[in-house]
Amino acid sequence: MPPFRLINRYYLVRAGESEYEDMGIINTNPVAKTSVDNGLSEKGKKQTVKAALKLKAMGACDDGCWIWPSITQRAYQAAEVIAAVNGISRSYIVPEYSFLDARGLGGYEGRSLEVVSEVYASDTVSPRNKPPPIDDGTPSESVEDVFVRVTQLMSILETQYSGETVIIVSPDSDNLTVLQAGLVGLDLRRHHELSFEPGEVRFVDINSIPAYKQPASAVYKCLNPPSCT
Repeated sequence: MPPFRLINRYYLVRAGESEYEDMGIINTNPVAKTSVDNGLSEKGKKQTVKAALKLKAMGACDDGCWIWPSITQRAYQAAEVIAAVNGISRSYIVPEYSFLDARGLGGYEGRSLEVVSEVYASDTVSPRNKPPPIDDGTPSESVEDVFVRVTQLMSILETQYSGETVIIVSPDSDNLTVLQAGLVGLDLRRHHELSFEPGEVRFVDINSIPAYKQPASAVYKCLNPPSCT
């Protein structure tokens, strides 16, 4: 990342609001990803229909498309709505079992969504910073951890398909912001600047992928430690 080129056309979609999000609760434990409470809320269903209609208006599936959702309940439900609205057979829905899991927020699990701002503040310091750990099985994932997952996903898609349209459906924003940051060469510490709202759709324009420029801190080398200027 960023890639020299992309073989396929990609649309990034964040699933609509979940029941947990409607209650204002953080829920990122993968054990619960297929539970009913991780499904779309009533508001989330409306957001998802709007996303599906936007994809239709954009002509995303005019020549056919593949839909790759996380197996997380709300993302898979969103994929089914997208397929129905765009006249795509469910056989073209390919559930993803791990690479698109919502970012694990560790010790923030079960807390108010308002504290997610603390995670993003930590992200701006270093992409290696992880949320505090917890012993209930919820991962504590850094931005770099997410980057590894979504890079693996893109490698699979670019190998498996050629000249196809792929719609990636994520249960959360972070998978998509980290992926988009990687595609456009944005410093991963700034990924949250690309935040996706529930039900938001974006087309990945390969012509907009610029040459990658690392931040000065990433390329600077001290030639005479500990005296560095």
